Amino acid sequence: MVKRKTAAKIRKAHRYLGLFLGIQFLMWTISGIYFSWTDIDEIHGDHFRNENPAPLSFNKLVSPTSILNPKEVASLELREIGAKPYYWINDSYLIDAQTGTEKKEITEEEALQIAQNHMLSSLNVKDIERIEEVGNHHEYREKPLPAYVISYDSPKNIKAYVSIKDGSFQTVRFRDWRWFDFLWMMHTMDYQGRDDFNTLLLRGFSLMGLITILSGFTLFYVSSPTIRKQLKKKK
Repeated sequence: MVKRKTAAKIRKAHRYLGLFLGIQFLMWTISGIYFSWTDIDEIHGDHFRNENPAPLSFNKLVSPTSILNPKEVASLELREIGAKPYYWINDSYLIDAQTGTEKKEITEEEALQIAQNHMLSSLNVKDIERIEEVGNHHEYREKPLPAYVISYDSPKNIKAYVSIKDGSFQTVRFRDWRWFDFLWMMHTMDYQGRDDFNTLLLRGFSLMGLITILSGFTLFYVSSPTIRKQLKKKK
């Protein structure tokens, strides 16, 4: 039978571990509830997007091989920018598909037109801004820069991002996504990039959480009157 001093030590260890881990356990629970009650498509902002933008047709396009040596073309995509056709070649060059001239970057007007094609027509543009760099915690992290940020007049603070170099519509961000992102960071305990499940911090808290649970079971075992009676009978 466990001695009283040993039981007291187990009880004390369980209490302090619970106190130390309690806030993180609470964040795991809150974030888990939030994730289970949200639609991931809505978090991505799909309900703000025009899922069927009207395609345009073009003619009199120059051959990509007249612009670059055929052996140098590894990838090719035809894109519409400002109602004009452009080739996006090798993920590096934006070429006017009718004149063959290179386009270094898109304009604000073209970015607004691209966003208009991809976002709901009921949304009203409030502002447009050019960004050259972002921090590790920015909502546009790990995406092509520079970019235009198109802000919409909405209580949900909706923003659309368009890449300046290739004219591609990148993503939508709004209030609910930002809450999701914050809770995901708290859930994974990756305070740098959000998605690393192998951090020492997460491993340490997970291990201490397991110890806390096991100490609770042990505490129940050593404190249970029923178990003590059974042990006395065996003796």
